[in-house]
Order: sequence, then C-alpha cells, then structure tokens
Amino acid sequence: MQQTVNRVDPALPVGAYQTYSITSPTDTTVRAACQQVGCPAWLHGWESTIDEATELGAQQAAYIRTKSKRTFREQRTDAGLTVFRFESGQRCFAEHKTRPEIYAVRDGDWRGNPTGRTRTHARPQDWVEDFGEHQLRLVDQKKEG
Repeated sequence: MQQTVNRVDPALPVGAYQTYSITSPTDTTVRAACQQVGCPAWLHGWESTIDEATELGAQQAAYIRTKSKRTFREQRTDAGLTVFRFESGQRCFAEHKTRPEIYAVRDGDWRGNPTGRTRTHARPQDWVEDFGEHQLRLVDQKKEG
C-alpha cells in the first residue's frame, strides 16, 4: 500500500534550502562504560545475591572474588546465600550499549541535495548552534526583503 504524503510546494528552488536532521541508526551499537550512560549501579553501587550451592552460583562467586577486579563486601544470609555489595563508582557487570546519534546538515530539502554537500557535527551543541545561526540568517534575510 503506497502512502500519500502531502507537502506544501516550496517557494524557492531546492538549492535555497538546508535540511537539519538527527538520526540514530538501528543497526549500529557502541559499548559504553557505566559512567558514560549514567548507570544507576555505577552511581549508587549494587548488590548481587548468589546461591553458591548451584554450579552457576559457585562459578559467579569465584569470578567475583578472583577475577572481577571490583571492590565489594561479602555477607551470608540466613538462607545460605552470598550477598556481594559493590561500591559506587565502578563498572557493573552489564554491557551497556548505545546508538550514536548523527547530527547532520545537508543542502536542499525533500526534493534532493543539489550540491551533494553534507556536514556532520561531532557534538549536539554544535548542531544546535549551527541550526540557531541559520535561523537568525533567515530572519535577517526576511527583514532585508
């Protein structure tokens, strides 16, 4: 089924326009450390409760004690479980993944990009500044006639 798109006919040629876009590709992931993503475990610390009577629990406890390279306190519960309390400010055991946003500016509009020129900003603040300056130029141009 073809979707119909209603658009207002532009008043100027395609070359008189710029298109600002923010995209986040779905097929690209970046592993991020806890601090970068504001992980609650990194901010406040966390507890892992492990049943060392199971094979998996015994392996997890051994890893935490000998290979995790994390600071923790260890306690036993009345039920025989081991509780590892990890301090804040250290990486948790999760792999945080984020999709990088792409802040782009290209010549043209929905009809195309006549010059083929596209700029990508590394920081969102730069994209916002560029967008704001472009809007001010448009206001000035409108005042001039």
